[in-house]
Amino acid sequence: MTLPLQGLSAVVTGAGRGLGRVEALELARLGAAVVVNDYGRPGRDGTGDASAGPAERVVAEIRDTLGGTALAHTGDVADSEQAGELIELAIREFGKLDILVNNAGILRDRMIFSMTEDEWDSVLRVHLKGHFNTTRLAAAHWRRRSKAAGAPVYGRIINTSSEAFLAGSAGQPNYAAAKGGIVGLTTSTALALAKYGVTANAICPRARTRMTEDVFAGLKAPEEGLDPLAPEHVAPLVGYLAAPAAARVNGQLLVVHGGMVAIVERPKVRERFDSKQETFTYDELDALLTPHYAERPPGETFAAAEVLALKRGR
Repeated sequence: MTLPLQGLSAVVTGAGRGLGRVEALELARLGAAVVVNDYGRPGRDGTGDASAGPAERVVAEIRDTLGGTALAHTGDVADSEQAGELIELAIREFGKLDILVNNAGILRDRMIFSMTEDEWDSVLRVHLKGHFNTTRLAAAHWRRRSKAAGAPVYGRIINTSSEAFLAGSAGQPNYAAAKGGIVGLTTSTALALAKYGVTANAICPRARTRMTEDVFAGLKAPEEGLDPLAPEHVAPLVGYLAAPAAARVNGQLLVVHGGMVAIVERPKVRERFDSKQETFTYDELDALLTPHYAERPPGETFAAAEVLALKRGR
C-alpha cells in the first residue's frame, strides 16, 4: 500500500521534543523522509548548552521503530545561515524539499510592564524570524523548481501559532505578538506561493509539553487512556496538511487539541457605524460606541470572547 507521503521529504524544526517530535514521527509514519531539526538547548527559554541529543534520539526512533529515513540537524533556525544549511541539507540528501513544518520556539514570560528588551527580542527572533528564515528559503526552492519545470510543484508549509494570539495572554506579550505575526506571515505566504503549487497553513495546538507545563499545571493527565492534552492529538492534522489530500487547504488557521479540529474564520466586521455627517465628531462616537461597549464585562476583549466560545464547541 502506498503511504500518503511516500517519496516526499520534510523538515521539522524544534523536533527534538514535544510537538515537533510527534509531528516528525507522524510524517515519517506516513512515508516521508524527515530532517529533524533541534538546537538542543535544555531550557525552554533557550538557555543552556546546545546538544545534538534530542534531534538524534528522534532520528533513532524514526529509523529503528518506524523503519523510516531521517537525518538530524542541530542548527539555530533564527540564524539565517544555519537555516539555509538546514534547507540545503534536505535538498542535498533527498533531492528536493516538499514539506516544511515550523515548530521551534522558546518562552521568556513576563508582564508587559516588567519585560526587558532582550526578553522581547529573543522570543520574536526564535518564533517569528525562525519561521521567516526557513519559509523564505523553502519558498525560493519551490519557485526555482516551478520555473524550471514550467508547472506547479509540490510544497507544503505548516506553521505553529497559538491561542495566545487569538485570546491574548497577560504574561506573554512577546509570545502572543510572535504567534500573531506567524499568522500574518502564513496568509501572505499562502497567497504568494499558490501559483507555484505550494500551500501554507497555520495551526494553534493545545498540548501538554515542557513549553506549557505552567499553563496546564492544574490539569493532571488521566491515569488511563490518552491524555486529552497529549501532543499526539496534534500530529495527525500536521500529517494531513502535509499530504496531497490537503491541496485545496491554503491560508487557513486551525485550532487542534484532544480529538478536535476547529477552522478559525478570518476577521470580519461585527458591527458597523456610519456618521450622519461628513466625518465623525467625538460626541457622535461617544453616543454610538459607549453604549455598545457598556454591555461587555470589564476587561473582556473581543478575541477572548470568541475563543471562549470556541472552547465550548460553538
